[in-house]
Parts: sequence; C-alpha cells; structure tokens
Amino acid sequence: SELQRSMSYKVLEGNVGYLRIDSIPDQEVLSQLGGFLVTHVWRQLMGSSALVLDLRHCTGGHVSSIPYLVSYLHPGGTVLHVDTIYNRPSNTTTELWTLPQVLGERYSADKDMVVLTSGHTRGVAEDIVYILKQMGRAIVVGERTKGSALELQKLRIGHSDFFLTLPVSRSLGPLGGGIQTWEGSGVLPCVGTPAEQALEKALGILTLRRALPQIIQRLEEALKNYYTLVSRVPALLHLLANMDFSAIVSEEDLVAKLNADLQAVSEDPRLLVRAIMPRENSPKPEPGANEQLGTLPAVPEDE
Repeated sequence: SELQRSMSYKVLEGNVGYLRIDSIPDQEVLSQLGGFLVTHVWRQLMGSSALVLDLRHCTGGHVSSIPYLVSYLHPGGTVLHVDTIYNRPSNTTTELWTLPQVLGERYSADKDMVVLTSGHTRGVAEDIVYILKQMGRAIVVGERTKGSALELQKLRIGHSDFFLTLPVSRSLGPLGGGIQTWEGSGVLPCVGTPAEQALEKALGILTLRRALPQIIQRLEEALKNYYTLVSRVPALLHLLANMDFSAIVSEEDLVAKLNADLQAVSEDPRLLVRAIMPRENSPKPEPGANEQLGTLPAVPEDE
C-alpha cells in the first residue's frame, strides 16, 4: 500500500521511461518485495531508450536502500564504493558499495538517464542524486536540492511538548573526494530550471541526444563530399567517431563543442557548424490530471 502511494511509472512518447519515487523504502522492504517490483515496474521500463527518474517530491528514505537503487543503474561486473556513512549515536562508519548481483536486469549504461530535482528533494534522495551525478551516470535537471541532513532524529526535551531535531548521520561522500558533500548546500543541477518545467526540459535534452548519431553521420558525409582540405578529412572523421558527447545538454553546447574540436584538428577557422533549424516536435508536457501514470498493482496475499 505504501509503495503504491509513493511510486508510479510510465513509458512516455519517444520510448522514454518515467519513474517517480516520492519515498524510498528501506532495504528490508525492497528485499521482501524485490521480485514484485522487478516484475511489475522495472521490466516495464527496461525496454525504454532512456530513463527519467523523478525525485522532485522525494522527501524521505532509508540509507539502507541507497546501494540497492544505485546498483540497478551501475554496470555489472564491478562493484563501486558509492558512499561512507557516519552515524553519531553509535559512533560507527559504514561503507556503502553497489551490489555484485541484482534481481532482474540492470539498466544499460549505454542509455541516457535524467534525474529531476526540486527544492523539496532532500535526505537520502539527495545522496542518490549526488552519487549518480558524481558517477557521470545521470544528467540532473531542475532546482538545487534542499541540502537537508541524511538522517534526522527527533528528541523530546524533558517531559515537555518540545522536541529537538538533530542530524545523526552524515555522508562522507567518497565520490566527491570526501572534502565537501551536498549536506547543507544541496546538489546543484547540471541544467537549472524551475521544478515544474523540469520534465519538459529533460525530454528536450533526450530528444537532442537521441538525434546525435544522425547529426554526426550527416557531418561526416558533408566533410567527405564537400570539404576542400581533403588531406585533413580522415583526421576529422576520426575525431567525430571518437568524440565524447556525455556533457551535451543543448544545441548550443553541441555547436560549441563541434566548432572548437573541428577547428582545432583542421586548423581551419572557416570550418563552422551552425544550428539553424528549430525542433519540429516540442517535448510532451508532464503527465497531468488527465494522463494517468502507471501505478503498482495490488500485492497478492501470498507475496
């Protein structure tokens, strides 16, 4: 019942998987219902060409679930040390590593992924956003996260009706070098935009990235057929074939990178790439009241 209220999914136009999580359950719940979640949620998203993880409304979660969730987005074959958690009441430090094996399949590392954030994203959700960003696994779109504490504990003051809320655990963040984490300052998005526009922005980015192979192919054809400095064409083609586009999130980024790299290799400032055609199709707006997201089916009694 709790999972049904806190999780929903859908495959959007363009074969983009959309998974919204508002509260992250603990490892015990995920272990007990792992098979159910893989069958009824994860498999529905595995065939998508890209994934949007919506954490804009995620305000709670459990530290124990961090390795479980990150592992499905990390390539198999290796384990990764994603965080170190210090707990003050027990004065202990716990290392979090991705799981060597997961139930079902991992989401392919070759597919693009976007995480949506807002000023309400906090706690464990912030840690997951931070980890995925530092791994280079996801493009973060939206607002700076709240910068809350990883884990809070509420203590009653004497026998009064007053309580003191204290941060009792903190992330030491090995992926960030252990110097500064997101706590107190929040996680900055890769692409800043108001939270209510984040999904539309994300779909626009994924549309551009989906078009990259065709764009590069057309550039290669133009260079082979028209560029007058023929002796430099092989080097330019090699550059295009091996160029890293992982940081490209807009047409402006793409044009700037292509011009800088192509001109550096060709030593020809006249070689220019320009974006002159507007997008033909606008991204579909965020699912609203009239577009129902897929929700979890009822859990059978024997599960």
